Amino acid sequence: MNTFLFGIYPYIALSVLFLGSIARYDRDPFTWKTSSSQLLRTRHFAIASILFHVGVLVIFAGHVVGLLTPIWVFDMLHVSHGAKQILAIVAGGIAGVMATIGGGMLLYRRWTDQRIRLTSSFADIAILVLLLVQLLLGLGTVPVSWQHSDGHEMVKFMTWAQMIWTFQPGAADYVAGAALVFKLHIVLGLTIFLLTPFTRLVHIASGIFAPLRYLFLRPGYQIVRSRRNAPLPSRSDADVAKARLKAAKSVRAAE
Repeated sequence: MNTFLFGIYPYIALSVLFLGSIARYDRDPFTWKTSSSQLLRTRHFAIASILFHVGVLVIFAGHVVGLLTPIWVFDMLHVSHGAKQILAIVAGGIAGVMATIGGGMLLYRRWTDQRIRLTSSFADIAILVLLLVQLLLGLGTVPVSWQHSDGHEMVKFMTWAQMIWTFQPGAADYVAGAALVFKLHIVLGLTIFLLTPFTRLVHIASGIFAPLRYLFLRPGYQIVRSRRNAPLPSRSDADVAKARLKAAKSVRAAE
């Protein structure tokens, strides 16, 4: 089971995340959205959203940098494993508390407000619950991590993540002796990755790739999606001129 959960399941989850997101964007681009409820009720939304998103972004960036940065980079910078561990505990703990408070407020708002509840799907509420559970598990790792403040326990997770990322065998062995709370945290995180293409979490990719697309792939253009199934009929220059004249007369008549 350990080999499947930490040696095979990561590739299943990441494959579904990557391929499923591409398929959804290609087949159902109009569902690629945040489904924000801000227009329905703005009360308490701003503070809850800011706490949740800032906390999650800090946690995500910390996990990416902390787990995927080669160990030799920290050694070259003379950053000890203990110092890295303390930084992860303090920064991750603060960000985790922020995200948990903000996420709890968002869930309470979405669950108790009748207008928002009626516009929320099962997936909207379920994925928010899973994120909150994941945040609580992450906070639960803080006391355990503090008992291993030398940082050597964290090196095992760094080695595991980097071996998974570089397709090296035997990665699951590094997680075999970890505390249960760490294992649950990893498995639930992979499950959230797996569910992302089927939920509103796909909008996260927009924040990463949309600016690149506008800057480098379509400079000077705004992307507009059309619901038309067929192109508009061609019109002659005379028809276009008549349409413009008619529009100009309508504007003058309205004035």
